Amino acid sequence: METKTFSTKLVNNFKTYTMDLAGRTLSIEIGRVGKQANGCAFMHYGDTTMLCTATASRQPREGIDFFPLSVEFEEKMYAVGKIPGGFNKREGKASEHAVLTSRVIDRPMRPLFPKDYRNDVTLNNMVMSVDPECDPEVVAMLGSSLATAISDIPFDGPCAATQIGLIDGELIINPSLDQKEISDLKLTVASTREKVIMIEAGANEVKEDKMIEAIYLADETNKKIIAFFDTIVADCGKEKHSYESCAIPEELFAAIKEIVPPAEMEVAVFTDEKQVRENNIAEITAKLKEAFADKEEWLAVLGEAIYQYQKKTVRKMILKDQKRPDGRQIREIRALGAEVDLIPRVHGSAMFTRGQTQICDVVTLAPLSEAQKIDGLDPNVTKKRYMHQYNFPSYSVGETKPSRGPGRREIGHGALAERALLPVLPSEEEFPYAIRAVSETFESNGSTSQASVCASSMALMSAGVPIKKSVAGISCGLVTGDTDDDYLVLTDIQGLEDFFGDMDFKVAGTHDGITAIQMDIKIHGLTRQIVEEAISRCKEAREYILTEIMEPVIAEARPTVNAYAPKIESMQINPDKIGEVVGKQGKTINEIIARTGVKIDINDDGAVSVCGTDREKMDEAKKYIEIITMEFEEGQILKGKVVSIKEFGAFVEFAPGKEGMVHISKIAKERINHVEDVLTLGDVVKVKCLGKDRMGRLSFSIKDCPKDAQAMNE
Repeated sequence: METKTFSTKLVNNFKTYTMDLAGRTLSIEIGRVGKQANGCAFMHYGDTTMLCTATASRQPREGIDFFPLSVEFEEKMYAVGKIPGGFNKREGKASEHAVLTSRVIDRPMRPLFPKDYRNDVTLNNMVMSVDPECDPEVVAMLGSSLATAISDIPFDGPCAATQIGLIDGELIINPSLDQKEISDLKLTVASTREKVIMIEAGANEVKEDKMIEAIYLADETNKKIIAFFDTIVADCGKEKHSYESCAIPEELFAAIKEIVPPAEMEVAVFTDEKQVRENNIAEITAKLKEAFADKEEWLAVLGEAIYQYQKKTVRKMILKDQKRPDGRQIREIRALGAEVDLIPRVHGSAMFTRGQTQICDVVTLAPLSEAQKIDGLDPNVTKKRYMHQYNFPSYSVGETKPSRGPGRREIGHGALAERALLPVLPSEEEFPYAIRAVSETFESNGSTSQASVCASSMALMSAGVPIKKSVAGISCGLVTGDTDDDYLVLTDIQGLEDFFGDMDFKVAGTHDGITAIQMDIKIHGLTRQIVEEAISRCKEAREYILTEIMEPVIAEARPTVNAYAPKIESMQINPDKIGEVVGKQGKTINEIIARTGVKIDINDDGAVSVCGTDREKMDEAKKYIEIITMEFEEGQILKGKVVSIKEFGAFVEFAPGKEGMVHISKIAKERINHVEDVLTLGDVVKVKCLGKDRMGRLSFSIKDCPKDAQAMNE
């Protein structure tokens, strides 16, 4: 009999690297998992575990003029010990938080890939466990950068990211989830070795100088992380692979300039009308297509060549001649307009116009039960009471394509405006409503997200939402030259300056401070001088918009909500009485709703909100709840309806589920033989509480109730 011998080989040839990061251990394993990806980093920060991979296609994608980078952030519910909801019990499409995290990873990394690289690249980040002390978002940003840096994918990194919080005036590096709940600042900063490359912030009116201090505390931390990453790349990084460049041939540029001299291109792009400029470029394109009809290889890249020719022309005009395409001065804002109440019957509406950018915002109010439920990895975030949504239809830029629902850009713009307005919203106790604001883009030519901040602020006031202050937003751009000192910051960039410039620096806030920042750039970072100038310039423009444009139209919230909006009144009951108000299987509360037509929400702490459009019906529902939860005392006068007649007496209902018994001897002053001699079902009577009898039961009397007594539930 043949004997077979089996053998195994233990595979443990991976490397582990550790560093202390904000008082917690960042541990990274290379070579343990994901070895078939171009690059893989198994990240551990505290107990937060993340698998981060970078992969690239072997060949460039044909027929495209952009770098096809995809970033994924996969939230696995097992990471927090949950089974996903829904019928399939499986993670579905990416949540809004996952989309926003993917965007915040994409933005600092995209500029660090070669501009002429057309291979598909995917950065995948899978959350495998969550430590509340260590935010998975930071781990994903670090892991994506490191996985790409150690891979063979061309990449001018690594970069690093740090979050900053602000509690009681103290800046906190990488705050925990609980600290974020009470923080006045939620700031994420990404940096390269030399410069800041991305900023994302939500803030409770943080002053500009404090914001700058926080940004550069994060930048200092990032540089330490990058130094740590550099040792890992030096130890186990792969050699970068060669790739097929998609750069435009220089001889094509030379031929284009002979047919369309720079002066002619300047005339074509120098206009404040987007449609005129597009028509001018279309004529130039037609002329060049005719001239190069026999050169197929040039025709294939002609569109990109014309784009780059426009870009060089615009950048030269701005940087060297300080001449903007629409003729504005460097600090000048486009023509502005604001109005409210332009849409009838909705709960609130406003429109904000800046040049050829126009946003109409519509606000809808509803009971708190309509708040959005969040099923995510953060245990502190289970619902969202304020929802800001942004739509960008194709007609807003003169194009035609079917609507497929909001994409990542739309979700990101909505979240930015939402973040900008959250600090000025009233609390649930002050204003017990769920609030939805929808920004519809009517026309777009640059910085619609900040126009939606302005429109939403006014629409909320129009709807009667008592926001604390007006909020405005503006965006600054940048054109850089060959040195760090050769640059120009532009106030209020239009679309062309965004496309051909180096930066889109969006800042929103009140007169008293910043509420949101989002910075996107196309270069390898910004100097501190540029960051400070951009923040200062945005403050100057924001003050002007608030003072001169928005506040003259509407300076504070309407004293009451719109006539078409539901009215909500709050009351507090003893939490021990919630069961009595709800009743068995909801019978009591459903009866109140059926009788009054209102909507009732009860929190676990006994906070009750009554929502309706008829004030009398709302008052009726509140009285029912008051009666159900009250402790009856001797001498109280109540009014109720006879709902049951027995031989020994009658039962009177004061509110749904709340009844009292009147003994036959307490119905009339004279003796009666039958209850029916005096009472019939449905009679409305006043009764007096006699207190508790010998059995401890409450008893009531009709005959002892003064005729002119005022019932407490009338």
